[in-house]
Amino acid sequence: MKFLDILQKTGPGIIVAATGLGAGDIIAASVAGARFGTALLWAVILGAILKYALNEGIARWQLVTGKTLLEGWIDHLPRFISWYFLVYLLIWTFVVAAALMAATGLAAHAVFPSLSVAAWGILHSIAAAIIVLAGGYRLLETLMKLFIGLMFVTVLLCAAIVMPPPAEILRGLVLPSLPDHSLAYVLGIIGGVGGSVTIMSYGYWMKEAGWTGVRDLATARTDLGLAYGLTALFGVAIILVSAGVKPEVVAGNNMALAVANHLQSAVGDIGKWVFLLGFWGAVFSSMIGVWHGVPYLFGNFFYHFRNPEAGAVASDSITSSPAYRTYLIYLALLPMLMLILDRPVWVVVLYAVTGAFFMPLVAALLLYMNGKSHWLRAYRNGPLARILLVVCLLLFGYLMLVQIRQQFFWS
Repeated sequence: MKFLDILQKTGPGIIVAATGLGAGDIIAASVAGARFGTALLWAVILGAILKYALNEGIARWQLVTGKTLLEGWIDHLPRFISWYFLVYLLIWTFVVAAALMAATGLAAHAVFPSLSVAAWGILHSIAAAIIVLAGGYRLLETLMKLFIGLMFVTVLLCAAIVMPPPAEILRGLVLPSLPDHSLAYVLGIIGGVGGSVTIMSYGYWMKEAGWTGVRDLATARTDLGLAYGLTALFGVAIILVSAGVKPEVVAGNNMALAVANHLQSAVGDIGKWVFLLGFWGAVFSSMIGVWHGVPYLFGNFFYHFRNPEAGAVASDSITSSPAYRTYLIYLALLPMLMLILDRPVWVVVLYAVTGAFFMPLVAALLLYMNGKSHWLRAYRNGPLARILLVVCLLLFGYLMLVQIRQQFFWS
């Protein structure tokens, strides 16, 4: 009965799953399926496990200490880490928001081509901002559950129609392999599955759900297990669809359109439109989650950095604050410029470099902060948590080196 009670309380995990399942995950998984079939299915599972480990550490810190991880950084770590996070957040927001506008615009334009990709992207951004300002957390949770249902019904249906033989799927899941020239795609899948900076929004969604102490740690772990189980299932399904229809490998958001067109050839118009509906649901739910969750980070940083003695900031007071709403406006409006103009090269380079450092930084700080007995007492990192965080640090650290080398040393 207790387990059923926990399942009924889940919600923040659904939001973090729907937010993390964006266009990047679909594109990375689609290209991997097109190039390597089912050989890289194991990477989806590994990526989901590693993101679970990071998010569990974030939730554990907050539920034990009563402070968000961001507040812990500000209170206990050198100031340059806080300043680095703020710079990264500003750049990440600008580039990722523009990418989400482009992806939602592309998905809508594929179905209703009467408006341009840019126009659809702008309309989606405004709609997401209105939903966040008018609806609050409960509307967000309801919408995300609907979007998750839509995404899984559509994508799993497509996967069931065109998927490869079961023995081939099982081999890709349980027998890790690295086909020639596949390492970059493995890193892309592991790094992309389940989101990046948005994992830190989970703590604020926990507060919205009323989870405030160690008594809710089991609930949060179950919630995250469900979230990343769904994330892994979705990523596997995308690879199976792409492996089943074998589209030509193209770059960028057009990969999703290539998969949809090949589904049309394989199973008729219904396959194309069902997949496009799932793609639209994935990118628009990701946009809504980012629009709702990322301003929390800025608001929490702004007020706690100015006055650390204020303690943990209640989530409802953040959402009604000028800092939260100002950042939401910045996120929803200013990146529209990148839809109209070519991407400034310096913004893309700054995003790649600062972003490459973020996930290794989170893993390293969770190893340090959650390993301290005087902060987390009996809830400090256990052996399994330490192993998973070390793997996160090594893998995301290697991905960081690859990103930097691509930006500065490769033509």
